[in-house]
Amino acid sequence: MQNFDTKQFTEQFESLFFGPARAYASLSVDFAEKLTNAQLEAGRAYSETGMAQLRALLDVKDAEGLRSYMEGQQKIAKDLTERLKGDAEKVVSLQQDFVQQSQKLTEENVKQATETATKAAK
Repeated sequence: MQNFDTKQFTEQFESLFFGPARAYASLSVDFAEKLTNAQLEAGRAYSETGMAQLRALLDVKDAEGLRSYMEGQQKIAKDLTERLKGDAEKVVSLQQDFVQQSQKLTEENVKQATETATKAAK
């Protein structure tokens, strides 16, 4: 009767399944956290801009104030457009980084699985 080596089985199971699953889960959580923080930061900035514009509109008392407010809207629109562009680039960068890290992790896991299978076959 052959003895079953539970330690070796556990190590192989860890290296083939649990380790890679934990590593990918960690990578996914880090990505979700970075994306959430970027979205919260953008939302806060847009809200602050909107509130500032509402307060500026409340300060309009005459035609000159309205003209000044309307001129300021062009600058605000330009600034928001730049902000949106920057936020979109940030999200794309986060996604590209996630994909690259996922690919690297997959390559490492395939290499490790191959090594483990080779050792087990001997």
